[in-house]
Amino acid sequence: MITAWDGAPFAGAKLACLLDGHILTYRRDAKPTIPWPGLIDLPGGGREGAESPAACGLRELHEEFGLLVPESRIWWARPLPSLHPQGATGWFLALTLTAADVAAIRFGNEGHSPQLLGIPAFLAAPDAIPALQGRLKLVLDTASIHAVS
Repeated sequence: MITAWDGAPFAGAKLACLLDGHILTYRRDAKPTIPWPGLIDLPGGGREGAESPAACGLRELHEEFGLLVPESRIWWARPLPSLHPQGATGWFLALTLTAADVAAIRFGNEGHSPQLLGIPAFLAAPDAIPALQGRLKLVLDTASIHAVS
């Protein structure tokens, strides 16, 4: 399910990058000056310039994990309340990774411990960002089962 972007302003985008029942995660730095220090996070971040939600999320995926994934792999997208106070709307997108993508990961310098975490483990993790767990549940509840397996 993809909601078309209508050009409205938004704060940023987060991605659920899925492969064979797993989700790509990393652990945020434990700096007390950043939101959710030390918690398990998903790729994504703030919007730059006039980029679309997909362009924002895919740019962040490239900056954080070194991956260049085509927009055509995004199969779920929806605007939701922003996780940050600088904007009223954020976007959550889901895409499918390949084994070649995982082999090509070159993690950047924000956060640490990138990993493919089992979806049930991510959803149950007490140290994951709760809003992102809820967003993934929304994706799973509204997507066809074959899209996330």
